[in-house]
Amino acid sequence: MLDVAGWVDTHVHLNYPNFAEDLPEVARRWRAAGIRQLVHSCVTPDEFPQLQAIADQYPEVFLSVGLHPLEAGRWQPQTAPQIAQLAAADPRVVAIGETGLDFYKSDPATIELQKQAFRAQIAVAQQQDLALIVHCREAAEATHQILSQAIAEAGPVRAVMHCWSGSPAETREFVALGCFISFSGIITFKNAQAVRDSALEVPLTQLLVETDCPFLAPTPFRGQRNEPAYVEKVGRTLAEVLRLPPEQLAAQTSHNAAQLFRLPVLA
Repeated sequence: MLDVAGWVDTHVHLNYPNFAEDLPEVARRWRAAGIRQLVHSCVTPDEFPQLQAIADQYPEVFLSVGLHPLEAGRWQPQTAPQIAQLAAADPRVVAIGETGLDFYKSDPATIELQKQAFRAQIAVAQQQDLALIVHCREAAEATHQILSQAIAEAGPVRAVMHCWSGSPAETREFVALGCFISFSGIITFKNAQAVRDSALEVPLTQLLVETDCPFLAPTPFRGQRNEPAYVEKVGRTLAEVLRLPPEQLAAQTSHNAAQLFRLPVLA
């Protein structure tokens, strides 16, 4: 456990079925590893009560609410007001999302719906002054275009490119837009040199770490269920890439998370 403020895991999915049997043990491990705050991302508004129930048990868990781009087929005219209402009603909500664009796995027929849902959720984040969790896969150009347009038309948005695996050139584009860049267990993978190169393009003040659990467990746990305690491995690998002491990076990324999500600053 680090003798600093600890790490913040800025993207988790603890409501998934593979945590149902042992979440108390998972929480014990994240606390032992110095993971003092977590941001629980949302895939659909319908699952939001599950997220609230987890935060009721673990007060270090903060929440987002939104619709994932791969769920864009569910988007309806009432979805944006629903997200806005849920966000306004629970003070533990610190972000909208995860939203964004995914052109890798999606049905091409949903791409326009993805864009519609993304624009609407950006607007909710702007209106409520909440952070925006952005999923972007094989869609950097369109994602950047929509974010840029929204900022030009309605003002700043505090956005994070979550589970980032873009190229160094794409990274520079989003950094210039003011986005935070969050790295996951991918940065530990042997074949992920491009991701490690991208990390070198991010100012320290815009860096974050996450697990995206239960997905993408870092090496040496690859192939297993991921969990928040493993964000320390992500952070230590990122520190090696940046040639920084892990304690310094833990303090910096925790500060960045507090800035982005307006989390309470821990003593």
